[in-house]
Amino acid sequence: MANPIWIMTSAFDQLNLDQTIEKATEIGVQGLDLCVFRKDGTRDDFVATHLDYENFGPEEAKYLIEKFNNAALRLSIGAFENLIGGDPAQRIKNQNHLLRLIRMAYLLGGDENDVKVGTFVGYNHELGNQEGGFEKNLLEYQKVFGPIIRYANSLGVTVLYENCPMEGWRSSGHFGTFNNLTGVLAARKIMYELVPESNHGEIYDPSHDVWQHTDPVSVIQNTDMNRLKRIHVKSTRNNPDPFWGNMYPMQEVRAEWAEKLGITSSKNPWDRHHYEATLPGFGLGDSMDWRAFVNVLKEKKFSGPFEIENEAVLSKQTGKLGAIVQGCKAAVQNLSPLLYELGEDGWQYPKSDYKSLIEVNRADIPLQSMDKL
Repeated sequence: MANPIWIMTSAFDQLNLDQTIEKATEIGVQGLDLCVFRKDGTRDDFVATHLDYENFGPEEAKYLIEKFNNAALRLSIGAFENLIGGDPAQRIKNQNHLLRLIRMAYLLGGDENDVKVGTFVGYNHELGNQEGGFEKNLLEYQKVFGPIIRYANSLGVTVLYENCPMEGWRSSGHFGTFNNLTGVLAARKIMYELVPESNHGEIYDPSHDVWQHTDPVSVIQNTDMNRLKRIHVKSTRNNPDPFWGNMYPMQEVRAEWAEKLGITSSKNPWDRHHYEATLPGFGLGDSMDWRAFVNVLKEKKFSGPFEIENEAVLSKQTGKLGAIVQGCKAAVQNLSPLLYELGEDGWQYPKSDYKSLIEVNRADIPLQSMDKL
């Protein structure tokens, strides 16, 4: 079967669910990864809440399945926060929100409908600043996520980790920019050793490795394909900086020093690595060989969705809905010849490969919380 193309709905935070479905139909994709962030969360970048998670039960799940089947779309859900570090009160809220999403995925059919739950792991810098801090973070992950994954497993739900290092999650005054444990393949490999259940895996975004000067093809060649369930479609145009090199992030220095000496300096936490977010096939060229990347995924028999995560400077970051839709359309057109067979109407996803969501009619279950796990 051909790989479908989906959209991650963070790009459409200004639209409600019905409006987002209309745009998905216009763009010509086969599914949506619905962002369901906490309404009282601390993130303000690329977040959206497209489901009423506070009032979600079996009837809402049944209605949502019908809505998506009528639109000929598939779905997953997710929220991406720090679950092992940061403010302790927010940390617990993030953990409990993930448990809420797992319950929602169960009501939607879970693995039976390929409804996965996306998340970050995050990073604990109080532990990370100590000697052996990376290992201590892995053990903290095991402590927190072990019970969560076992709970999800009992419900037939799979949890997926996205690999963004979240380099802007701390102020520029900090030396390092590694703020999400899953940002490197080595950590992900160890995580599955520490929590061996099969119901957790990866959403792989190649753009994050590109600006880390790592070849995504090589990463896939070393990835356990049983763990890889989604690919994020997002590109990066690397813009090397002669003053800081390519190994460490740009630092924050006094403005008068930077101005006098003509050197670059960090102006905000997200400018510290020298790249520009792009979409394949839209406006700017990028620093990635998408043909080689798709080919290795085909060789490895990857069968999951390619999800457009639109954070592109020329698309999502313009704030213009027209440019956001245009960027998504361009990404679909760019990927289609790599993913699909040529037909009378060009390179298109074969409609015969689409399978409707199963109407599961799951019985309700109570909300779970970390203090009870």
